[in-house]
Amino acid sequence: FPPRALRRPGAAARMEEEEEEGGGGRRAAASPARFVRCLYAVGFLDLFGVSLVVPLMNLHIKSLGASHTLAGIIGSLYGVMQLFSSTFVGCWSDIVGRRYSLLACILLSALGYFLLGNSTTVFLFAISRIPVGIFKHTLSISKALLSDLVSERDRPLVMGRFNAASSMGFILGPVVGGYLAEFEGGFYQTSFICASIFLLNGGLVWMLPWSEENTSNRDHYQDKGTNSFSVKSNHDLHLKSASSKAVTNNSFFQSPWIQVATVLKKIKGIACSNLWDVFLVRFLMSVAILLYYSNFTLALEERFGMKPLFAGYLTSYSSALGVLAGCLLGPITRLYQHNTYRLLLHSSTFTCMLILLYASALSIWMVILSSTFLAFSTTIGRTCIIDLELTVGGNEASGTLLGVGQSVTSVGRIVAPLLSGIAQEFSPCGPPSLAVGLALVAILIMNANKQKYHSHGSVKLKNQ
Repeated sequence: FPPRALRRPGAAARMEEEEEEGGGGRRAAASPARFVRCLYAVGFLDLFGVSLVVPLMNLHIKSLGASHTLAGIIGSLYGVMQLFSSTFVGCWSDIVGRRYSLLACILLSALGYFLLGNSTTVFLFAISRIPVGIFKHTLSISKALLSDLVSERDRPLVMGRFNAASSMGFILGPVVGGYLAEFEGGFYQTSFICASIFLLNGGLVWMLPWSEENTSNRDHYQDKGTNSFSVKSNHDLHLKSASSKAVTNNSFFQSPWIQVATVLKKIKGIACSNLWDVFLVRFLMSVAILLYYSNFTLALEERFGMKPLFAGYLTSYSSALGVLAGCLLGPITRLYQHNTYRLLLHSSTFTCMLILLYASALSIWMVILSSTFLAFSTTIGRTCIIDLELTVGGNEASGTLLGVGQSVTSVGRIVAPLLSGIAQEFSPCGPPSLAVGLALVAILIMNANKQKYHSHGSVKLKNQ
């Protein structure tokens, strides 16, 4: 049984009650907690491995003789493939099951980084980005798996901790990768280490206690006496999940054409649903935050005479605070009585105000102040929008929902640089000023649809 210090705070009293019920209750309570902690490790290793290599890619492809334009085209290749593949892979995980889809994505991503370690020409470099661009959706599938395991009440807390663990990997990875790059052939060694980390991740996923990953695990994360569902609802949910689980286990061995048809049917269900406003809010806030960071280093130099090194330190400082914000999501959600919509609305409003503060800053201390609190508001908002997608859309298609959300963010990554370039023609403060306007539109959309969010229990996807 896990040590008391490692138990999830929101379920401590419930676990103590289960301890009194006997050994069977103790084992059942321990299983999902161990599963979730292993997924935290998967998230950490994933971004740790990726961040070893990503900061070094531009230098490597230029060392191979690529022009700036060609390097930009190859760099955008990854984003374009992510845009089109995230929805399909997320939906595929709903059909064949999280275990097989997560393992496939991890192993094929490892293949891509192994090919990257052998990229001695620009052509081989471009080829190595294809499997990673198509199948690097390991974090999305892990989040879908977490949403399957925990209750709706505990989901923001668990997602926040998962994001914090992943962010820790992204903070440590560039440091280790930069050190290894100093050696001869450092990029190739770093790529092979990244591929090895993904293989290690695959072994960790394979050894997870999948036999115990069922709907009873979700019940162990729900607080007794505070459950929002009736006994009959829980029984119906259990039967529905069990039957869908049986279908899922058989779906992996179905014809690929049947799987493709099922994927297209599920995507059609998303397209015909009433989730457009949730995805629009995600798109607008994503573009707003990307605009804030788009010319951050250049703007600090032009406005305050700060060197790029200072901007790097400030970015690392913000990333570390983002990890802290993920760890504090539990107390914050309890303060808001698990009202995800209200927390998202307030965090988005706070983000809008902080970007406005940055755009109108008269001194570098105002920039530091805005960056400090923006790390908290953006981390909370990112977790809340995912939770709202799953709450309004329903857990039955969590992989599809997360995939569509990732595609929406990918569109934002394509649009934001274009808008930033146009806005910078007018002023260094142009991109953050435009970001304030987009964030205000997102806040207005949330206010206009608050009745739907308050009654999210009855709002599910059409055609399900």
